[in-house]
Amino acid sequence: LEDSQFDIVFGPGGRAEAPIVGKVGQNLINGRVDRLVITSGEILIVDYKTDRPAPDDVADVGEAYIAQMAAYRAVLSQAWPNRPIRCLLVWTDGPRLMEIPAPALDKAIKAVLA
Repeated sequence: LEDSQFDIVFGPGGRAEAPIVGKVGQNLINGRVDRLVITSGEILIVDYKTDRPAPDDVADVGEAYIAQMAAYRAVLSQAWPNRPIRCLLVWTDGPRLMEIPAPALDKAIKAVLA
């Protein structure tokens, strides 16, 4: 909590254990994120992961994690269509904060909808 890299995660506008429910295509998405941060400029979806060892690079993150975050992002983009939505993983092994790039999320949601 004292590490400044996590200020954005635990700062104002954050909600713990936030439910995310909605449809993406014909898929019903029903989940809960560890932190949802809503600011005037952006939305952050944050999920804690306990894998040991934690991956050093986003390219080594499991496809299921990226698909999960992509689905949450797709649901929230319906509520906030004009606000950037970023997806971040907090690896407890470290601890370390890792953002999943938008192109990886876009690719994952296309695969889910295919």
